Amino acid sequence: MNFHEYQAKQLFADYGIPVPPGKIARTPEEAVDAAKALGGDEWVVKAQIHAGGRGKAGGVKLVKTFDEVKAAAAKMLGTKMETYQSGGRALPVNVVLVTEASDIAKELYLSVLVDRGTKSVAFIASARGGVDIEQVARENPEDIHTLEVNFVEGL
Repeated sequence: MNFHEYQAKQLFADYGIPVPPGKIARTPEEAVDAAKALGGDEWVVKAQIHAGGRGKAGGVKLVKTFDEVKAAAAKMLGTKMETYQSGGRALPVNVVLVTEASDIAKELYLSVLVDRGTKSVAFIASARGGVDIEQVARENPEDIHTLEVNFVEGL
């Protein structure tokens, strides 16, 4: 099962988990409307694909004007994006997420994976952030914490 970032944020919000506000857009004009509705003076335009590594592939842009919002959305929407996590496939960008920019004090990483082979769910966490989590796993594997929960046995 794959979720886009905006879908995961909505799921969190539905269960009372605080998430920064954001709005999706399917056109550059909708992206500008989203930024205006969010308020603020800096935004992040994020391509929505089913793969990580979007930032390094040009799919996450910090912008400071409505013209920059429109240009970033126009550059992403209707294209295909290949990242180091997309398995060699170029994935279509049909939607962007526009969020108000925020100051980041600390980046954390959390992932939930379903492993049908072992009939388990793996929760993977790190206090070392998420931008280069693969590099953290290679160079400092002790900083990656995993909890596997078997579907049948539970905790």
